[in-house]
Amino acid sequence: MSSLSLAVRDCSTMLRRNLLHARRYPSLTLNLLLTPIMLLLLFVYIFGDTMSMGIGSGGPDRAKYIAYIVPGLLLMTIGSTVVGTAISVSNDMTEGIIARFRTMAIHRGSVIVGHVVGSVLQSIVSVVLVGAVGVAIGFRSTDATVLEWFAAFGLLVLFSLSLTWIAVGMGLISPNAEAASNNAMPLILLPLLSSAFVPLHSMPGWFQPIAQYQPFTPAIETLRGLLLGTGIGNNAWLAIAWSLGLTVLGYFWSKAKFNQDPQR
Repeated sequence: MSSLSLAVRDCSTMLRRNLLHARRYPSLTLNLLLTPIMLLLLFVYIFGDTMSMGIGSGGPDRAKYIAYIVPGLLLMTIGSTVVGTAISVSNDMTEGIIARFRTMAIHRGSVIVGHVVGSVLQSIVSVVLVGAVGVAIGFRSTDATVLEWFAAFGLLVLFSLSLTWIAVGMGLISPNAEAASNNAMPLILLPLLSSAFVPLHSMPGWFQPIAQYQPFTPAIETLRGLLLGTGIGNNAWLAIAWSLGLTVLGYFWSKAKFNQDPQR
């Protein structure tokens, strides 16, 4: 077999390993998935009427707020899911399995590739589940074309890939699972500081730059535009730039940390 074939085989094996872990120990994924679902139900049914008056003209309109909030919650779902990746990577690094893998005749990067691909697949499944909850409570995207749906799916996959690489790096630098969870917490908090729940113009002036100049806001506005037909402007290019930049940063960061000689 060629070197490429061997690398693909090893990466596939590590991917199956991570998917089996996710299937056998689903509690972590389910706990992280509950966060966006609970926020969706909370903001729609408790705050929906009040919040809807702040995103447009007219009186309370819960259906309008469902349409506004779902794109942001889909991206928040990705941030929540990849926290589990950071924890899983940290567990691998601290429980001795990586030391054993280093002594075996396998492709060195297959362990990380397995985590990344497995995490992206889990993120997409989680997004589908949260999207299904959104549809069940009234979310509709009737104006989106087939091309826009494909573009929205591509954006979700690319954004998931970028956050996954960052989460892998966070897991590699964490001494234990608790530290990995804390280090990855910004991936859950940043959507709360974006345009996911309220428009930028409704925020205090001093806070608007914090919400605007971060990766989640342009991605949310792009996804919202694709699904709901709102204006996208330059947010699409910003979302792609953020995603590619974070992917490259996370890849080289993770590669450098993983290739270091183990300190423990």
